[in-house]
Amino acid sequence: MFETRKNTLFIILAGIFITNAVTAELIGGKLIYIGPYVMSVGIIPWPVVFITTDLINEYFGQKNVHKLSLVTAGLITYCFGLLYMALQLPAVKGDGLVTDDQFTAVFGQSLWIIVGSIVAFLASQAIDVTLFHFLKKKTGSKMIWLRSTGSTVISQFFDTFIVLGIAFYATGKMDTATYISSGLVGYSVKLVIAIVMTPLIYLGHGLIEKYIHNK
Repeated sequence: MFETRKNTLFIILAGIFITNAVTAELIGGKLIYIGPYVMSVGIIPWPVVFITTDLINEYFGQKNVHKLSLVTAGLITYCFGLLYMALQLPAVKGDGLVTDDQFTAVFGQSLWIIVGSIVAFLASQAIDVTLFHFLKKKTGSKMIWLRSTGSTVISQFFDTFIVLGIAFYATGKMDTATYISSGLVGYSVKLVIAIVMTPLIYLGHGLIEKYIHNK
């Protein structure tokens, strides 16, 4: 019964992890204003990804997180591959139907955005998992907030600047000032969300403990 519950838990957490990661990549091409600054709307689901990462790391270990990260990167690549195929097929013309231009405007992200997203995802996941594991060894079962929020805060900094650097700065779509300001704004939003969601980490631990031990 215990193993069955843990397997079910892993499937649920992995599903949440993959869904949010893929969704973030699909909506990441849309830029929005936070005051006078520009931010990718794809930032919004990432704190959920990193919190789920920490929960999986807590209960299933570092190796399983690495495997899941690689699988998710593969699924993101697969998803973009399907989108590329869909973009090549001509749309049916007619009133009220989605045109090729409209479909391309939504899903036709540049190759550099895709590359930047995948590189940033793998790098930030590696940083998050490594830092989480290091802090857990130092704190044991105490200070859950430190290893969860701490690892998320650091890894999301790299995630934000890597994806912007590859997708927008290196390609000349952003100048240095915009790159720095957009990165800081995006990171600040992630930081606020991560801090606000800290109580959910404890709630998640409580629910998981109750579920797998049938308390």
